[in-house]
Amino acid sequence: MAFAILASFVSALAALQVANGALTRRVTCADGSVTSNAACCALFPVIQDLQANLFDNGGCGEDVHESLRLTFHDAIGISPAIAARGQFGGGGADGSIALFEDIETNFHANLGVDEIIDEQRPLLQRSNISAADFIQLAGAIGVANCPGAPRLAVFVGRQDATQPAPDLTVPEPFDTVDSILQRFEDAGGFTPAEVVALLASHTIAAADHVDPSIPGTPFDSTPELFDTQFFIETQLRGTLFPGTPGNQGEVESPVPGEIRLQSDSELARDSRTACEWQSFVNNQAKLQSAFAAAFRKMTILGHDESELVDCSDVVQQPPPPASAAHFPAGLSNADIEQACASTPFPTLPTDPGPVTSVAPVPPS
Repeated sequence: MAFAILASFVSALAALQVANGALTRRVTCADGSVTSNAACCALFPVIQDLQANLFDNGGCGEDVHESLRLTFHDAIGISPAIAARGQFGGGGADGSIALFEDIETNFHANLGVDEIIDEQRPLLQRSNISAADFIQLAGAIGVANCPGAPRLAVFVGRQDATQPAPDLTVPEPFDTVDSILQRFEDAGGFTPAEVVALLASHTIAAADHVDPSIPGTPFDSTPELFDTQFFIETQLRGTLFPGTPGNQGEVESPVPGEIRLQSDSELARDSRTACEWQSFVNNQAKLQSAFAAAFRKMTILGHDESELVDCSDVVQQPPPPASAAHFPAGLSNADIEQACASTPFPTLPTDPGPVTSVAPVPPS
């Protein structure tokens, strides 16, 4: 009887080990890299090329910011509402913005993305992966260079576009909150909370064309860090324009050298999104998890996930957070425009020293 019990235990342990082995199956690629699927091996040389020849050997600079922007501008180009009217509604994350650059970069909302498309083109051409996969991979790898960022999902197997996305599928900074929320819901069933989460991308972003007189102007005081400062500083009372006033889609910002989009300002203060916006303040863990989940949903728009290969383990571990939530020097809770009706804005320390002034993001 004891032998039978022991034999049964050993069989069960062996079965568990086999099951665990199946769950943790690893593939060693020709270059020695290890991943979960042989289809992912092709990505390692592409990643090396990106880091060495686009991202300044692992930096979190302008080309990272622009590559992340490109993932969104490509993926959001899909509209079931347009398709329901019998017209082509776009293919989502299908590479159309690069493959039909001469068309899509002339859309007003895509102003300036031709620069990163052109910088990525030689790397794409020698990558041997689809443009659709390359654009999303580049964004995920670049973000992982930024301290405090999450590891983002990477999939391969998307088919490239055969026609351009329709115009007016990319939201503009002067659009109303109603229009922005409707656009995201149409594109992929994004909730207002997911829209706010995706805007965490602005924590490492800068604007070149909202005010053309001041290219490289960041949206918060720490554009090299993936932190919560964007959500803090967007709720501060605007008092100045960093460059020239009167630009479409721009409103006053609280810090010299920092630009504020009208859409960000209004989403931070709208009753449907204000409390979610405020919830990211001083909550790095939520910032990471919510952005990663929303990005995963965005990066496969237009595709069936079951038909793609998950290669997320090729993404490097990002550096740890390098800052704590704070007010820029010279500002405090007294400068907050409270918008969330149910929860007061958290109490934060103020940076010491003279009033903060933010430098432009240097060009790569």
